[in-house]
Amino acid sequence: MLLDEGMDEQKFIRIEIIIDNQKRRTKMAKPELEYFDTETIPWKPIENFPGQYEKILSKDPQTGSFTRLLLLEPDFEKCISNEEKSSGKILCHEDMWEEVFMVSGTGFDTRLNKTSKAGYYACRPPGMRHGPFFHPTGAVCFEIRTRSIN
Repeated sequence: MLLDEGMDEQKFIRIEIIIDNQKRRTKMAKPELEYFDTETIPWKPIENFPGQYEKILSKDPQTGSFTRLLLLEPDFEKCISNEEKSSGKILCHEDMWEEVFMVSGTGFDTRLNKTSKAGYYACRPPGMRHGPFFHPTGAVCFEIRTRSIN
């Protein structure tokens, strides 16, 4: 869009932003949501991951991309007695970007021998291996998974 003679520059910038936002909305089918109370969404068990629960906050049904909260129960006893037999798995999402922000608690990556705690952040591209994890004190995480575009 060209700036017409006599057109206010602030209006021009605002129009550009509106057009750009409309283009973005057509690229991702996640719902447009204003602030809402996430307590209205129940925690649901994550299949094949005992002691782990999720709240899906938004999801793109076309791509499978989603944003969620994770609740990870404390598993300190597993951490000290069964580290070699961890029920955790080495994870690798071949077709998803994964961003995780630890809101509270701790996580221990047995492969890296590294502890993460509240305030820690990870951004993992498709194919990046991570875990297995223990959560000695439990944890709550905010996670965004975005399907990679080929």
